Amino acid sequence: MKTEEYIQSLFPEEKNIPPEFSLEAPVNQNEYLVNGELRHWNGTTREVLSPICIRGSSGIYPKIIGQYPLLTEKESLEALDAASAAYDSGRGIWPTMSVKDRIKHLENFTYNMSEKRKEIVTLLMWEIGKSYMDSQKEFDRTVDYINDTIDALKDLDRVSSRFVIEQGIIGQIRRAPLGVVLCMGPFNYPLNETFTTLIPALIMGNTVVFKPPKLGVLFYSYLLEAFKNSFPKGVINTVHGEGQRIITPLMSSGKIDALAFIGTSRVADCLKKQHPKPHRLRCVLGLEAKNPAIILPDADLDITIRECVQGTLSFNGQRCTALKILFVHSRILDEFLHRFAIAINELTCGMPWENNVNITPLPEPNKPQYLSALVDDALRFGSQIVNDGGGTMNRTFFYPALLCPVNSKMRIYWEEQFGPVIPVVPYDDVETPIRYTIESNYGGQTSIFGNDPDTIARLIDFLVNQVCRVNINCQCQRGPDTFPFTGRKDSAEGTLSVSDALRVFTIRTLVAAKETDTNKAILTKIVREHKSNFLSTDFIL
Repeated sequence: MKTEEYIQSLFPEEKNIPPEFSLEAPVNQNEYLVNGELRHWNGTTREVLSPICIRGSSGIYPKIIGQYPLLTEKESLEALDAASAAYDSGRGIWPTMSVKDRIKHLENFTYNMSEKRKEIVTLLMWEIGKSYMDSQKEFDRTVDYINDTIDALKDLDRVSSRFVIEQGIIGQIRRAPLGVVLCMGPFNYPLNETFTTLIPALIMGNTVVFKPPKLGVLFYSYLLEAFKNSFPKGVINTVHGEGQRIITPLMSSGKIDALAFIGTSRVADCLKKQHPKPHRLRCVLGLEAKNPAIILPDADLDITIRECVQGTLSFNGQRCTALKILFVHSRILDEFLHRFAIAINELTCGMPWENNVNITPLPEPNKPQYLSALVDDALRFGSQIVNDGGGTMNRTFFYPALLCPVNSKMRIYWEEQFGPVIPVVPYDDVETPIRYTIESNYGGQTSIFGNDPDTIARLIDFLVNQVCRVNINCQCQRGPDTFPFTGRKDSAEGTLSVSDALRVFTIRTLVAAKETDTNKAILTKIVREHKSNFLSTDFIL
């Protein structure tokens, strides 16, 4: 069967969906969490359409899998008021609670969350088209991330659980929360990436207003009870709806102390400008990337092809850490393209529950049309589709397109495609990818493929001043979660990793006193009798 014919036959009939992966009924979310209460919503809702279409007697149609509330400014500000009251200018139960007790609350949440694994994994598949294997990985990695965060906080607290005496001053240095945090996560990793900001913000004593992503929202209905039962009232509050309607009033209120946002730099800039005192706003932003691969003439093509296929097409290329443009030396270009095209056509396309599936439907509305426009623009300026069937569409499905040659006149050269289009730029002089990296608006990561230590060393010394991670003979990636994760230019603000995230949502704060007998007696009594949760020498094992 030709690629085009195969793609047109991808979507299943309802009866052919394996029972263990089917949705018994739409998930009609009609509740949201404010001030420790699950409030019922009787207002306007939005239908959620799955990227998995269904083949019926009248043709192929999108499957309705649920709905979520479209709250108004009123409900949004009520959530903010609840978070502000729970923080209470730093006097609330949560910000003044001991680290040990906050950890217990988070452990309770993790236990409750783990009981909903099956439901969450299933909805990840249906909401964003993520494969069953990758959906499982996202859930399990998130649980691991929470546990690693708890361990990192214990390490941090142990280091802080002592007094320092310098120049006649006794001091204890710890980290204190920032205040009220607005958390907004992305659709591509709506659980894992969202929790890399939400969890550290919470565990460090901040209170949170949380807006789930527009895509990947329904599974949070299974976590509302866990949030409600695991944290004091007002510590976490959820809002749903249109960003302009519910987020603008939050930011313009001036009561948001920290913004944790993963999305586009355009939206991030808009959000920051809405705050009346931007100098008081701590921002933690994960934004766009256009990560290049520099493939040197001596690269091992077995390794290079394997890593570049995974790097460009894992989860359909919908990752900020995906390889977004490949610079290939002219000496090996023909062989590289030949082997890459074969590798693409060996990938399995299909529905998320199918075994070993690689390419699945795209969740963003009109994304196939956008990708097709990028391809058409490249063809107009002299590029070609190298692989058989590249760019073929069927509703929400887009078959990967390998484009070559690509040049600076084309949109795909500069724009982050965030999908399965792979631009290849031939080069003879390594100055070409170097110049691209300098001129790019983004500074996430890059990958170098080659075997000459001298050349690689020279590239490393330059690239570390342009991007925040240089990968040698492997694809770009986030993990391990203990490594720094950030970016330069328009790609990020603030550093996220297990330990860095604990720091980014807090500020170093100290209690100090002159080294007098009276002060020593006061501090000793406070510590021995556990009169303070901040001033403490307790050691958490």
